[in-house]
Amino acid sequence: QVQLVESGGGLVQAGGSLRLSCAASGRTIRSYAMGWFRQAPGKERKFVAAINWSGGRTYDTDSVKGRFTISKNNAKNTVYLQMNSLKPEDTAVYYCASRNGGETAQTVSKYDYWGQGTQVTVSS
Repeated sequence: QVQLVESGGGLVQAGGSLRLSCAASGRTIRSYAMGWFRQAPGKERKFVAAINWSGGRTYDTDSVKGRFTISKNNAKNTVYLQMNSLKPEDTAVYYCASRNGGETAQTVSKYDYWGQGTQVTVSS
């Protein structure tokens, strides 16, 4: 059974940084694409970033360009999201996801497994 567990969320002031982690079990992430999505209150879950099996990255450039970096450590079976220069509009629950394929995707429906989410709150 695939399980994804996020950690690293919290409260931070605008301009600060956080690093989210997603520990996977039940599958080895070196063979699958992994993604990060976020959902603000009353809004749809939206794509943030993804990394494919070989380390290729894609981002929602409009919202996180130059500020967020996705990475992974295959030995630790963990995916990370480094978030810098945080803004109040980055406040959301952040979800880690995995899909049954090696290439990235930017839609919720393309992902098969989800974590429980971690809250990120950015104060102004």
